[in-house]
Amino acid sequence: MTMPLHLDAEAFERLVTDELDELPDEMVDGLDNVVFVVEDRPEDGSLDLLGLYDGVALTERGAYGFGEMPDRIILYREPLLAICANEDELRDEIHVTLVHEIAHYYGIDDDRLHELGWA
Repeated sequence: MTMPLHLDAEAFERLVTDELDELPDEMVDGLDNVVFVVEDRPEDGSLDLLGLYDGVALTERGAYGFGEMPDRIILYREPLLAICANEDELRDEIHVTLVHEIAHYYGIDDDRLHELGWA
């Protein structure tokens, strides 16, 4: 049995930033009023959820504009660390989680993400 990977919050956030920089411009250039957040765990304390899109998908927005609170894409550090044996696996999981949650921003649901191999 392998031990879970350990990485402090600062080092983890650096990996998230690195992976964001690796995403295609076409994917991130369209993001408007979105912040990326790292939290240790989901509110329920579980290790089941790797990330979350907290907002209104682009395809469902009506009157959206000035003064709106930003949407959030949250990555959960402890669940991601728990499923990875090394930093390379962690980078891959962060990348997939970012793509998955950004796709929700664009209105792509879990069924379609599964079809595309991102769920």
